[in-house]
Amino acid sequence: MNGIINWIAQTFAGWNHELVIFIISLFPILELRGGLIAAALLQVPYVKALIICMIGNIIPIPFILLLIEKIFQWMKKFKTAGRFVNFLETKTLKKRDRIDKWGFWGLVLFVGIPLPGTGGWTGALLASLLRIPVKRSAPAIGIGICLAAAIMSFITYGIPWLVSVFG
Repeated sequence: MNGIINWIAQTFAGWNHELVIFIISLFPILELRGGLIAAALLQVPYVKALIICMIGNIIPIPFILLLIEKIFQWMKKFKTAGRFVNFLETKTLKKRDRIDKWGFWGLVLFVGIPLPGTGGWTGALLASLLRIPVKRSAPAIGIGICLAAAIMSFITYGIPWLVSVFG
């Protein structure tokens, strides 16, 4: 992930740093985690970076929760796209055991603990595929994004962040 973030930071070096971290936070895999790492590398002040990255990470979630099934159904009409959707569904559903075991809090932890293959996008996709109602999945994903923000804030901004929060 650091290689991708460094490439993005170098590619968009002349761009507004806030716009760069916002765009990074919108993308699956990178999300808020990648946005905060890029923000630290680009020396964006912590509070500004956190707000931008959280907004960027949250924006795609309602669209995934509400529309992904219809989009997948449409994509399955095409051979190559259908194979990709089947691959994505299979890969995502392999992670369902945490949700099945822990329910709401399983989804929170799945989204919030920064491990490869987890995050808001995957959590929303998993919730949609498992047909977890939006009223239940959206808060879990939101709390998970906040947990990821806290963990990644400490990792990227370190002790000064901790002191500013608990000062």
